[in-house]
Amino acid sequence: MNKYKEIEVKSKKLESVICDVCKKEYSVGIFNDELEIQEFFDISVNCGYSSVFGDGNKLEANICQHCAKEILGKYLREV
Repeated sequence: MNKYKEIEVKSKKLESVICDVCKKEYSVGIFNDELEIQEFFDISVNCGYSSVFGDGNKLEANICQHCAKEILGKYLREV
């Protein structure tokens, strides 16, 4: 026989994404904003030994496509 205990599970639901550069907020549930959210550059980097950002640090950034194009556009290449 299996005996079960009922538990409450909490989870997180994304409401919006804010660009770390321009600070513009894009909301989930608004069609045009959801299209923009899909184009975000979500950067996550684990820094290694002797990194200029600090040993073992973790860096994250959310950058909208417009800021990414402005900042990184000339360095990005199509593959």
